[in-house]
Amino acid sequence: MDITFEKILEQAVIMPLPVVITDGGRKAAGFAKAKRRDCVTRAVAIAAELDYRKVWEDFTAMNAKTRQTKRTCKTAKENSDTGVYMKRKAFKDYMKELGFEWVPTMKIGSGCTVHLRKGELPTKGRMVVNVSRHAVAVVDGVVHDTYDPCRGGLRCVYGYWIRK
Repeated sequence: MDITFEKILEQAVIMPLPVVITDGGRKAAGFAKAKRRDCVTRAVAIAAELDYRKVWEDFTAMNAKTRQTKRTCKTAKENSDTGVYMKRKAFKDYMKELGFEWVPTMKIGSGCTVHLRKGELPTKGRMVVNVSRHAVAVVDGVVHDTYDPCRGGLRCVYGYWIRK
């Protein structure tokens, strides 16, 4: 077992991932800078290297076909501004079409085992990471979002979509 100074330091000090502040092309796509629930759209656009408007339109079409339940937002059928349901089969199929693969990091009763910190997520690749009530793009070990979602390296990761 190789023990290096870096590994000891990573275990002793929580090192959150570096963050790049970006809107993922939202403003360039003609959307006003407003409070929006577009984290999934933004994360997918960044990780898949797609135009924000195209991803927004794809999710709007997907939401229009989504069956409404008492837990889904009543305005979700109009457009994707009200959120995207990541647990739906349509979303999973969309991500697979883009060449992403789901990697779960948490199971029922397992507790949190992976966080948004150095050494716990792959350092290479483009990912859409699912954290509590949020989705974030991670590109080669760097978070790309409109703010720092790491919570000092304590934010729990439920799983992530990684491009094959």
